[in-house]
Amino acid sequence: MVQTNKHKSGFVALIGRPNVGKSTLMNRLIGQKVAITSAKPQTTRNKIFGIYTEDDMQAVFVDTPGIFKSHSDLDEYMDKASLSALNDVDLVLFMVDAKKAGKGEEYVAGLLKNVEVPVFLVINKIDQVHPNDLLPIIDSYQAVGNFAEFLPISASQGNGVDDLLKTIKDYLPEGPQYYASDEVTDRPEYFVVAEMIREQILRLTGQEVPHSTAVWVEQMNERINGKLQVNATIYVEKDGQKRIIIGKGGAMIKQIGMKARKEIESLLGEKVNLQLWVKVRHNWRQDPAFLKSIGYDKKDL
Repeated sequence: MVQTNKHKSGFVALIGRPNVGKSTLMNRLIGQKVAITSAKPQTTRNKIFGIYTEDDMQAVFVDTPGIFKSHSDLDEYMDKASLSALNDVDLVLFMVDAKKAGKGEEYVAGLLKNVEVPVFLVINKIDQVHPNDLLPIIDSYQAVGNFAEFLPISASQGNGVDDLLKTIKDYLPEGPQYYASDEVTDRPEYFVVAEMIREQILRLTGQEVPHSTAVWVEQMNERINGKLQVNATIYVEKDGQKRIIIGKGGAMIKQIGMKARKEIESLLGEKVNLQLWVKVRHNWRQDPAFLKSIGYDKKDL
């Protein structure tokens, strides 16, 4: 790996309220799915690194859970995961929804006042507003905080993303390449696989179920008849939630498995046999020991 004194690198935190499009933006920047998305808020639970590499730059994007008022141990974990991302980064992208602004955004902006690195205001979903509305939106945020740049984008459509990357490159310090050129995330494959299963639960089930759900991959290291065997457990908090996920005659879990398997095969580039089980674990979001056992470890923050 050849390095020059002009190579730029650094860590870039994606911060914002739930459902503003942080995961969509990171997937767009990286060029493939490394973070799950859905129309429901609070989709992301962990910090996830997405790695963007050019010949003379490497930007490591840290996708964080959306910041909101905590109501459980899991909620507290998610908020701490978001705020801890501001330590030891080189840039912060504060993402907001062009269609929405309010006290929630002011709350997050207040958390950023003492940040010592440059903060960009990234106004997402500009494809859903009239261009004449952008300047008033920018003016409204100028009163909220000190932003180094104001960058309107559409993460879903790609508008403005190239300009965002160029601006990030301008601000990043000179530094080494931290990850190999072909790496796109710091997370192991089993983590991304579990997230892809959870993504389908978020998309296919009702409001009561998704955030009471966790997915843990029990096995992903055996191949039978040319297919990778993936065994995963879906944890819920109530018997009724289990019935919803299984569905009448097993129809819902079959649909979850079918859609998740296609995503996993696309990620791994091989055929997969996906086996899903559903278990009830009452109040698991309030159980620190269980949270740690399925990958939510506060010591890692």
